[in-house]
Amino acid sequence: MTEPAAASETPFWRFSLHFYCQAGVAEACIALQDECGVDVNLLLFLLWLAAGRRQLSAGNVKDLDAAVRDWRQLTIVPIRDVRRKLKGAATLVEANEQEAFRTKIKAIELEAERLQQEALYSHSRSARLGSEAAPAVAARANLAAYEAVLAVRFPKPALDRLGSAFDAVKFEEFVAR
Repeated sequence: MTEPAAASETPFWRFSLHFYCQAGVAEACIALQDECGVDVNLLLFLLWLAAGRRQLSAGNVKDLDAAVRDWRQLTIVPIRDVRRKLKGAATLVEANEQEAFRTKIKAIELEAERLQQEALYSHSRSARLGSEAAPAVAARANLAAYEAVLAVRFPKPALDRLGSAFDAVKFEEFVAR
């Protein structure tokens, strides 16, 4: 999530790019993805909603996860798998050409993630999700709801890192009015 935002960027996309670049956030997100099956885009969406004072129930999160599941399984997961498998793999293709190809795949993966985020953002504009709560309260509740949906416990270091980064963000520029 370090590529420049597309011309059609949303407040959610801007939030995601900014938040993901905070110290330790990328590592925490990847750990949650790899260890707990977290959809990082959905995780970021839950935090963005919290920034807008929206606290979701486990049922809300389950519905959102179901809504993005097909796109995630059809595009993001296979593209990520190919990108990861190419990293440092010994193949017939020259290493620098393989890495250039891997970089193109990474850009396609980012575009698939942006499209998922646009769809989530559009959904948030058409339906009022959750109930009102203070941002810090909503963030922790939304993460707990996601844990419940996935039936896992998120590692405390990852939760602490996300919580610290969330508490440090100035939300005004990222929250749609």
